[in-house]
Amino acid sequence: MQQRTYRLLLRIEAELKHHELWQEHYPEPERLASQQPFAVDTLAFHQWLQFIFLPRMHALVEGQRPLPKNIGVSPMAAQVYSAKLEQYEQLVETLRELDILLSGSDPLAATDN
Repeated sequence: MQQRTYRLLLRIEAELKHHELWQEHYPEPERLASQQPFAVDTLAFHQWLQFIFLPRMHALVEGQRPLPKNIGVSPMAAQVYSAKLEQYEQLVETLRELDILLSGSDPLAATDN
């Protein structure tokens, strides 16, 4: 599971770069210290992925630490990118794959038609 998680994390990073959402500079430390889910009060969703989610997940994988068992990032991605869902479909799908891998269920299944 660690290797599959690692590959999905790399795909998420590649998608962010593909869509030119990857940033070279870190946001200010206080913006990274948000206590809100997805740091919605201080960061854009792609910034949260890059600067909070991906580093934490990479640390867990690289340290062979237990991975989260209840994760649901793809619904937030689907909401954030709803106006351009076709454009960001692969990013949302990769996040969905990660959700399914770690949680054992599909958090977007209830919203699929």
